Amino acid sequence: MRIAISTGGGDAPGLNAVIRAATLSAIDRGWSVLGIKRGYAGLLGEDEVIMLTADSVRGIAHLGGTILRTTNRGNPFEFPVQRSDGSWQEIDRSGEILDNARNLGIEALISIGGDGSLAIAQRLVERGMRIVGVPKTIDNDVSGTVTTFGFDTAVQTAIEAIDKLHTTAESHDRVMVLEVMGRDAGFIALHSGVSGTADVVLIPEIPWRIENVCEAVMERDRRGRKFAIIVVAEGVRDVSGHESLIGASPPGQDRRVGGIAQRLATAIQDRTGKECRSMVLGHLQRGGMPTGYDRLLATRFGGAAAQAVADGKWGHMVALQTPNIVTVPIAEALKVPKRVDPNHDVVQTARAIGISFGD
Repeated sequence: MRIAISTGGGDAPGLNAVIRAATLSAIDRGWSVLGIKRGYAGLLGEDEVIMLTADSVRGIAHLGGTILRTTNRGNPFEFPVQRSDGSWQEIDRSGEILDNARNLGIEALISIGGDGSLAIAQRLVERGMRIVGVPKTIDNDVSGTVTTFGFDTAVQTAIEAIDKLHTTAESHDRVMVLEVMGRDAGFIALHSGVSGTADVVLIPEIPWRIENVCEAVMERDRRGRKFAIIVVAEGVRDVSGHESLIGASPPGQDRRVGGIAQRLATAIQDRTGKECRSMVLGHLQRGGMPTGYDRLLATRFGGAAAQAVADGKWGHMVALQTPNIVTVPIAEALKVPKRVDPNHDVVQTARAIGISFGD
């Protein structure tokens, strides 16, 4: 049997551990394994398809990124093509995916990606391609699984930043605003903010008011705590529904949110008179070595994906449903996006210990 592996969407610590485990598990079954470069680009002639062997995946489990590289612009159903006049159009190249996979003798595909990549995989399954999915996102926003690999590493990176900001904020009596990733889901901001003992945590699921944020800062000031730490997810919306955007999105990409930390710091300083500084953690959250938890989860996912292929679980993705790794239909996982429940015990505990959500 010949299978292929692809990684799509944003990178996440642990991708290489999945590739390694899936490859070795396949080889153990006597299968051959191909790696598709940059999502589906290798099957579209935009990049290459390589052979994966035990040697080629040796020593990669602890490395961040992906040896297959990745892209968030390669949707084969809506592939962006530039016209001669400079404008863009989207064309359906999914037929090429099926044809080229067949020509390469690929009998099954392990697609590693977030909700966007899994949605593409589901559409390819509906066209007859045999695919098993592996959920990947540092945002932890894929339903059907307790968590996704990469999330723990991203949270740990954010916590380390918050710890460092605490010391300088307290030394200078400043308000520090830290912007973390989270376009539609606030799991990174929530988990790092609570773990890092932030004073204000703003997430997309809870609309906020600048007046309430400033009041939380000034209440600390009145109690003699002259500094404050604010953690904000990049995709937050205020009560009027406004979000912070950083320009037009390139063709084939989601809207580009960001810049909220600077805008929020400016607004707080103008309203309170307190000195404010902002920091955008950005792609540091995607980089570096995965934590031990993420390495183990990614390895379990990779092994389970090979088993799902052996079992013919087409159109399913592997998922953590503690304490077991199971498979769930991709279509079911995509029905309802995973978001922070404003009534979740983590949110309630945060409120109880004095963290403001700006609402």
